Amino acid sequence: MMRRRIGGMALDIRPLSSLLLCTWLLCTLLLGNLLLASNAAAQQFEQVGDYQIHYSAVNTSFLPDTIAREHSIQRNQAMALLNVSVLEEREDGTTRAVPANVNGRISSLGGEDGEPLSFRTLRSGDTPSQIAVFRINQDEPMRFDLEVRYDRNAEPARVSFIQRFYIER
Repeated sequence: MMRRRIGGMALDIRPLSSLLLCTWLLCTLLLGNLLLASNAAAQQFEQVGDYQIHYSAVNTSFLPDTIAREHSIQRNQAMALLNVSVLEEREDGTTRAVPANVNGRISSLGGEDGEPLSFRTLRSGDTPSQIAVFRINQDEPMRFDLEVRYDRNAEPARVSFIQRFYIER
């Protein structure tokens, strides 16, 4: 455990880092617009016309216990959460969150067909997100193939990405 002395006080660095990570995830899940507006936060998104499809996947053990319980999300080192939200860019330069339906699969890079992801809607005020919880494979890259429908009159947008997860022991 790392400790640092600041102004005569010993601070444990690791819990502080975990607290910051939990705060970041909470912002992503429940206050998506604030996070998306921040230039300091790492952002993953695909631009499709006037729409931004934002996505992030994190280990569920990073969620604060109260948030996990409130949204019936299992906190576990071997589980992760995928969060997908869509923002529409307006003519005045602002964005607004729009509802979307998401279907997707997760697979290893070995070319297997993979498993379907089961998405559900999570709302924080007027900000809708689609979330799916899934089991992670230790130190193995995982491929995500998503179909995101934000306009019922248009074909769904396809988003694919690869992410590697590590289980902290």
